[in-house]
Amino acid sequence: MKEVTSVPEIFGAMVFDDRQMRSRLSSKVYSSLRKTIDQGRKVDPSVAESVAQAMKEWAIEKGATHFTHWFQPLTGVTAEKHDAFISPSPDGSVIMEFSGKELIQGEPDASSFPTGGIRATFEARGYTAWDPTSYAFIKDKTLCIPTAFCSYGGEALDKKTPLLRSMEALNRQALRILRLFGNTSAKNVKTSVGPEQEYFLITKEMYDQRPDLRFTGRTLYGARSPKGQEMDDHYFGVIKPRVQEFMCDLNEELWKLGVLAKTEHNEVSPAQHELAPIYSTTNIATDQNQLTMEIMQKVATRHGLVCLLHEKPFAGVNGSGKHNNWSISTDTGINLLSPGETPYENAQFLLFLCAVIKAVDDYQDLLRLSVATAGNDHRLGANEAPPAVISVFLGDELSAILDAIEKDIPYSGTEKKIMKLGVDVLPAFPRDNTDRNRTSPFAFTGNKFEFRSLGSSNSIACANIMLNSAVAESLKIYADRLEGAEDFESTLHEMIRKTISDHKRILFNGNGYDDAWVKEATEVRGLSNYRTTPDCMPHLLDEKNVTMLTSHKVFSKAELESRCEIMLENYCKQVHIEANTMIDMARKEILPAIECYSDKLSRTVSAKKAIAAGLACTYETSVVSRLSVLADQIYERSGELEGAILKLGDASTVIEESASIRDNLLPKMGELRAAADEAETLVASECWPFPSYGDLLFSVR
Repeated sequence: MKEVTSVPEIFGAMVFDDRQMRSRLSSKVYSSLRKTIDQGRKVDPSVAESVAQAMKEWAIEKGATHFTHWFQPLTGVTAEKHDAFISPSPDGSVIMEFSGKELIQGEPDASSFPTGGIRATFEARGYTAWDPTSYAFIKDKTLCIPTAFCSYGGEALDKKTPLLRSMEALNRQALRILRLFGNTSAKNVKTSVGPEQEYFLITKEMYDQRPDLRFTGRTLYGARSPKGQEMDDHYFGVIKPRVQEFMCDLNEELWKLGVLAKTEHNEVSPAQHELAPIYSTTNIATDQNQLTMEIMQKVATRHGLVCLLHEKPFAGVNGSGKHNNWSISTDTGINLLSPGETPYENAQFLLFLCAVIKAVDDYQDLLRLSVATAGNDHRLGANEAPPAVISVFLGDELSAILDAIEKDIPYSGTEKKIMKLGVDVLPAFPRDNTDRNRTSPFAFTGNKFEFRSLGSSNSIACANIMLNSAVAESLKIYADRLEGAEDFESTLHEMIRKTISDHKRILFNGNGYDDAWVKEATEVRGLSNYRTTPDCMPHLLDEKNVTMLTSHKVFSKAELESRCEIMLENYCKQVHIEANTMIDMARKEILPAIECYSDKLSRTVSAKKAIAAGLACTYETSVVSRLSVLADQIYERSGELEGAILKLGDASTVIEESASIRDNLLPKMGELRAAADEAETLVASECWPFPSYGDLLFSVR
């Protein structure tokens, strides 16, 4: 196993971070750039020129030959176009150049990325713009400059631009609230995120034998393994040597890129693992999570493995999520979601807490659709992830505090209990006042909220855009009322009390996996339950959502319309690919395998009867008979699925197409899979064309 000798020495070695800027830039240029980063001021072109020269010299010293504007289009992955530093010299040689203009602005072909109708296909021009708040880094001998991406007309065509806008919206409204509480020292308020990343590791050899994994990222067929996660023995279990080597290599690569990879462990399912970083400012955390997913897959390849980031790569065992730990802090280091020692008396904390509660209730549809994908639809509500119903967990103490405020009665408080473990040698320690709830989509965990609904392959940008914007709207409503209040204290108290009363329906501390909760949530409390992407995505264009998001200048109406179109198109294309893959596998590999094995058994029957006439050959004949029925079902259901695909062409809008996929295509895919999975249990393993679930889940040692 490769040893990491000195983490402090390698950490950030491939990042043009504050240490490099401080040492390579003049004090004047450095000071100006820091104001841009810390206070959101515009970049001075002369500063950009100096930064570009320093950045180029550093990158070349590190072995870089190219640079790229690294951005996040609406494809769900990152994009980059590499340009060499070289420029021709009159004597026939080359010189290494990189200008401030090249740093600030790039020009990829916008027509080749999803635009959702914002631009005609022949209108090609688009721009990338440097994000100075996210450090440049070197990857594969290329200087990567994090950027935003927009069209020729200025519409955002990426996930970073609206994320930065949402952060600025929340900053504006949070500062208004802080000023009302007498805080004049804070210059900005930022959200921070720590995204926990779940993933599966399987061998490259077996991955290559599965067309479904190669084309779609998940298994479309597969009978259950005799052993799955029933014993709970994989969760936090001893990490296998090959996986540990992968993790060690991954950590080193991430540390070099300045990613604060902190925690690693086995997850619930066999072959499933998790990596969690330390918190970073939201846009930086978003960039780094995209980078983390890319590096995971590259490092896995070096070890003869494949890293699966799909939300549900295997049926019957847990899928993978990405827990978005979100908080709000000032530039002076105050966590605005920290209750302090006496949360009942901490009015500022209670107001920000109520702002989040109100935001989640008012815009539960936006939070749900922000995590909606074809892959994540397999997780949400599947008794392994939070339900599709959005609710907030606060724990007993905070719930009791809010109840006392709503009823206008004194709160007696609770003392922290000492945990007595019954063994003298073990240390006593205080028990937290708030438990954790792994079934809640949106849980308060001490000084932050954990949004657990994100899928493992999702960019965290979408969820944080909606969360930041919704909380900004709550804070705006509060600030508007408080700034005009004659009596600040009484208005504040009444506003907190009314928020609790109006939005307590979203609060739930119980088991989110329980069917009784889903029934109560929808039928009694009136909460929304959008189980699939086609159910929730059109609500992006509901009037209240468009009004809120455009009023804070996070999106224009055209940008929202384009995103709704793009997300539904992505959903349709993904499921369409899956359906075609199922048909291809069934006809070219599964049916021939069944025929081959049936023929083998039939020849065995003939041979046995030739030796001893009258033998029943019960096993062989019963298996052949059942396989014959299943083969006919697979053939017929493949045809029905093909017909359902063709009918998708009758849809006049992408909304109609996505609904048809939900109602017609997915059920037929399930029927085809059921017949094929049963056949797998009857066919000898050496005759089945694909590695089994047992092979896939337990092959990495």
